[in-house]
Amino acid sequence: MNDDPRLTIVKERYDIAGLKILMTTYHQETMKRAIPYRAETEWREEEADGVIDFGHDFYEQIYREYLPHSNYTTIEYMYTGSLFHRFLLEHNGCMLHSSAVVVDGYAYLFSANSGTGKSTHTELWLKHFGDKAFIINDDKPSLRFEEGEWYVYGTPWSGKHNINVNTRVKLGAIVFLERSENNWIEPLDVKEAIPLFFRQTVRSLKTADKMDLALEKIGQVLTHNPIYKMGCNISDDAVITAYEKIRRV
Repeated sequence: MNDDPRLTIVKERYDIAGLKILMTTYHQETMKRAIPYRAETEWREEEADGVIDFGHDFYEQIYREYLPHSNYTTIEYMYTGSLFHRFLLEHNGCMLHSSAVVVDGYAYLFSANSGTGKSTHTELWLKHFGDKAFIINDDKPSLRFEEGEWYVYGTPWSGKHNINVNTRVKLGAIVFLERSENNWIEPLDVKEAIPLFFRQTVRSLKTADKMDLALEKIGQVLTHNPIYKMGCNISDDAVITAYEKIRRV
């Protein structure tokens, strides 16, 4: 069943991950998610780093021909996020399908296949650290290289629970999760990490140059930041095991 196709057309300027994005949304849920990212200062449309406007006819076609079991809101979410990622690649950045928790001024990204429990794991961090911790993005945080360092940004593309904060935090580490009865964590070399990262980034890149750019950015992120693989269960000990290994001070 599709959701209500009635349109709520909003053309607005947004500042997302430090980029000027001119985006037109056609469905209320997408518009609501983007509200915290509305530009605080006026800029000319021609100054935009990227323009996102697929048009409702496009979404309707995708629904009819390819995704009849989905809905317009989900389709708009998917395609706007994918196009934003292309702009991000052109500005020293990329997205990683992950849940990003902030503690002590650093963002720690936990990435895994859907259903593995990355959000469950970061929720345990919130319980353990209380007010010291927050989720900057629960699904698709943006990473950008700026001023000689890698930073993590919240974005409107933040999963079914829509947990995100419009802020920028230094990247602490990236951890690829898997389920395990016991908690363990170990460093991961770049060669092992590249396919794990690639599987969890936005991959609807239709041209070879964009694919090359994505691989280039992935290599840069992994070369300049601590990368780990972790097996964990659902316990406070999982948080302690991770934090004692990856914390940045």
